[in-house]
Amino acid sequence: MSTAATPLSAEAAILESLESWQAAVRDKDIDAISAHYAPGIVAFDAITALQFKGIEAYRQHWETCMAMCQGPMTFELHEVAITAEEHVAFIHALVNCGGTNDKGEHESGWTRMTAGYRRIDGRWLVVHEHFSAPFDMSSGKAMFNLEP
Repeated sequence: MSTAATPLSAEAAILESLESWQAAVRDKDIDAISAHYAPGIVAFDAITALQFKGIEAYRQHWETCMAMCQGPMTFELHEVAITAEEHVAFIHALVNCGGTNDKGEHESGWTRMTAGYRRIDGRWLVVHEHFSAPFDMSSGKAMFNLEP
């Protein structure tokens, strides 16, 4: 009988990484959040800029986001779908994100997320991430209040 650990499947390893990343976001741990991204990450977030290129630019964006959220953070992935091969994987999910506003009230909204992963030196790292929210064509306003 062998005592060697069985390696995780690509899907299981990515799911484990997603759970770690969600915990890092809820803990507002910028170093732990950033550890999930490849140095050359290209990200399209739903707020503040058209795109972020490179880990330093995206790290600064995460710092800005965390500064906006006072109190406990809500960050939950729902309806996660993972497609993975040996070195490349994609996920998509719905994300409920929020926190406490300046009046002490909890606010959260829903966005859509897609991420592309590559296995780099044995680790699954995000090389592309995209958050978006549907918007009302007539008003131009984001519709963060939609629910799955």
